[in-house]
Amino acid sequence: MSKRIVFMGTPDYATIILQRLFEENYEIAGLFTQPDKPVGRKQILTPPHIKKFCIDNGLTLPIYQPENLRETQIEKSIRSLEPDFIIVAAYGQILPKNILDIAPCINLHASLLPKYRGASPIQEALLNNDEFSGVTAMLMDEGLDSGEILGLQYYKIPKDMVVEELFAKLSQIAAQITIDTLRRYESIKPKKQNDTEVSFCKKIKKSDGEVDFTNAKSIYLKYKAYNFWPGIFLQSGLKLKEVELIENKSSNKEGEILDIAKESVTIGCKKGTLKIKTLQPASKKAMNAADYIRGQRLEVGSILI
Repeated sequence: MSKRIVFMGTPDYATIILQRLFEENYEIAGLFTQPDKPVGRKQILTPPHIKKFCIDNGLTLPIYQPENLRETQIEKSIRSLEPDFIIVAAYGQILPKNILDIAPCINLHASLLPKYRGASPIQEALLNNDEFSGVTAMLMDEGLDSGEILGLQYYKIPKDMVVEELFAKLSQIAAQITIDTLRRYESIKPKKQNDTEVSFCKKIKKSDGEVDFTNAKSIYLKYKAYNFWPGIFLQSGLKLKEVELIENKSSNKEGEILDIAKESVTIGCKKGTLKIKTLQPASKKAMNAADYIRGQRLEVGSILI
């Protein structure tokens, strides 16, 4: 029997899951996503990734973009869609109890719960240099990512993988877990999370991307986690891009230029050294790091600020 699904999601992580549901011929009764938002310097009103995907592919389904799921008409709208399941993936809002009671609500959370409940589990795994990440299918309750586990899959994180790549990989894993969970739902025995192993992660702010040259490894981990947004940058606003960790043992002056190659510079940290291929001054275009250093008339022994 075909299962009717109301889908709730916003970024490309959610889009991949929705696309797989369409490919498997599930009936998508409606899509809930975040409101369109102004983007860029010109503040152009831009739809969420998942809405744009639906429009670009001519998918005809009701799309709802409420500011708040507690709005009076939301429950009525969802009930009118008569869902068998509500699938949630990086939606961006907490579901109130009146919606949780409509149908089983399954969340695809990009961590190995109970680790990293909250808004930025993929970034947190990279910040902490975790060996493994993964996706958990969870039966939602009123808590923050605290519901019973329906299934999960581990993923070993390659050494130099950055956040966009990990998002893409976990999106594919989440899409498969969604299909597996729906197919086996009646036979799955939900498992309670171990409350002694709970950890949380926060919503990322732009200021989280600020770094100094204290510890090379910490900078590199921030680079991997925040490469997409907000990036990493010095207090001056200078953005560091295409960063490599050379080593994390040597002692240096913070920010000292140790070497200038054709397409990169080597920067010393209080602990360790980094290779940086691209730098971007505030409000300017990114450029070859060596060209930037020469343009600023800096040399080996100078301090990058």
